[in-house]
Formats: sequence, structure tokens, C-alpha cells
Amino acid sequence: MHTQFEAHNVPSLEPDKNWRIWWMLLRPHTLTAAFIPVTIGTVMAFKEGFMNIWLFLAMLLASILIQAATNMFNEYFDYIRGLDNAESVGIGGAIVRNGIKPKTVMGLALAFFAIAAALGVYICMISSWWIAVIGILCMATGYFYTGGPKPIAYTPFGELVSGFCMGVVIILISYYIQTGMIALDVFLLSLPISILVGAIMLSNNIRDLDGDKENGRKTLAILIGQKNAIRFLASMFIVSFILIILFVVTGIATAWSLLVLFSIPKARQAVKQFIGKKKPIEMMPAMKSTAQTNTIFGFLLSLGLFISFLI
Repeated sequence: MHTQFEAHNVPSLEPDKNWRIWWMLLRPHTLTAAFIPVTIGTVMAFKEGFMNIWLFLAMLLASILIQAATNMFNEYFDYIRGLDNAESVGIGGAIVRNGIKPKTVMGLALAFFAIAAALGVYICMISSWWIAVIGILCMATGYFYTGGPKPIAYTPFGELVSGFCMGVVIILISYYIQTGMIALDVFLLSLPISILVGAIMLSNNIRDLDGDKENGRKTLAILIGQKNAIRFLASMFIVSFILIILFVVTGIATAWSLLVLFSIPKARQAVKQFIGKKKPIEMMPAMKSTAQTNTIFGFLLSLGLFISFLI
């Protein structure tokens, strides 16, 4: 376990690299998990003739801030628990490699939460104060995902919780604040997005399987083993595509939603990049491809929905 002062005995940072350090602290590859659901929920509201651009922007920024803060809590608590060091793979590295103080990371995360809460007040004033209850629960989930005595990320439920909150909940809220309604088709279309957000978490846990096991975590990847976890990841991709096809066949979505099928090659690539890999650094491309699958799938679904509403 590293000591508290080791992370800060580093040379001063070059000015042109400072922005990259803060940018990587946000873990930008995960932020589309906030952007895509808000966009889909808003596009579905547009179908019903509702579109308040300021509500959309407020919801989008609040979701991104909560996601970024959650990433910072992750970095902070993993450092405090001695799980991260300068050789750790795949983390932002602001604390252990770049010399940023842990309290600075925590303070920035709390500041992001405060701004998100202020945006939430604005959203509630225009829509419903019930949104505040859901917003508080989402923020609590973001904190306790890696914080608290029994972090969610250390259990087999990390994929389920993150997928539900970042998929179903955000899409439904984004739709509700625009329309004042909840619709079955919106809920159904949120399911494949939820699955793909969960897939991002699973890919992270596959990469970190050995280290997490040594530190006493009991993630889904640890419980079922690496090979089965990769198979489960592949099944998550398959189910997401099948759901869209079923929605088109049953009339819940139009044929334009089949644009998501163009993201299949990226999903296949993600699975193939995991197969046979043992070292975390070797699995980084697979993690990136998994996140890109969610981004491409979500963008194409949003585009397909939008086109279908225009014609």
C-alpha cells in the first residue's frame, strides 16, 4: 500500500499538460453514458411536440457533472483505500501520478455535485419537485458507488445499478421534464441503453479482475470468471441489438432505429479484443471499444428516432 505523501513528491507539471491532467480526471470516455440517455429522452419528447432547449441543456450538464463527480469519487476512494498506485492501469491518475491532492479531487467532485444540484432546482421549478427526490437518489448512488463502508462497485450489482441509473432513470427523467408524462415506449427504448452502460462497467471489471480479487472485491466478473464475463459481455451486446429489432417488428420503433446495427462491428471488436488477454494494459483497447459501442449505438438510435419523427 502506498503512503499518502508519495503521490505528491513529483516534479512540477508542465503548463501545456495541465489541461490534459484535469481532462483525464473527468474520464471523458465515460461521459457519453450521461450524454446519450439525456439526448434519447429529449428526442422522444420531441416526438410528442415538446422541446424546451434550456431544460435539455440543464439536464445534460447536470448529468455530465454527476457522472464526472462519480469518476472523481472513484479515484479518491480507490486511492484512500490503497487500491491505486503509479503503476495502476486505466485510472485518471490525477492523484497517484500527477500529484493532485486527494482533498482537491474530493472538493472538485463536491463542487460538481453542488452545480448539478443548482441545475436540478431550475429543472424542478419548471417541471416537478418530485424530480428532486430522484436526483438526490442518483447523486447518492454516484457517491456510494465507490464511497461508504460497502461500495456498490465492490459487489456484483455494479453493472445493474449503473445501467439502471444512467439508462432507464435518466432517459425517463429527460422525457418527463419535457412532457410531464411517462410513456411505455420510452421505458422500453431505455432498456438497450441501460444494458450498454452496464457493459461499460463490466468491461472495466473484466480488466481489473485480478487486482479487484486481491483487494477483496466481489464483482460480477470475479464471481463468474474472466471467460464467462467476456461471454456475458457479448450477450449484453446481442440482447441490445435484438431488443431494437423486436421494437421495430412490434411497431414500438420505426425501421430507422435499425441504424444501430451499424455499431455491431465495434461491439464485435470489443469482445475480440478481450479474448486471450491477461494483462490489464492489454485490455484497455477492449474497454475503449465497449464505451465506443455505447456511444455509436446511442447516437444512431437518437438519429433514427429523430429522422422517423420528421418524415
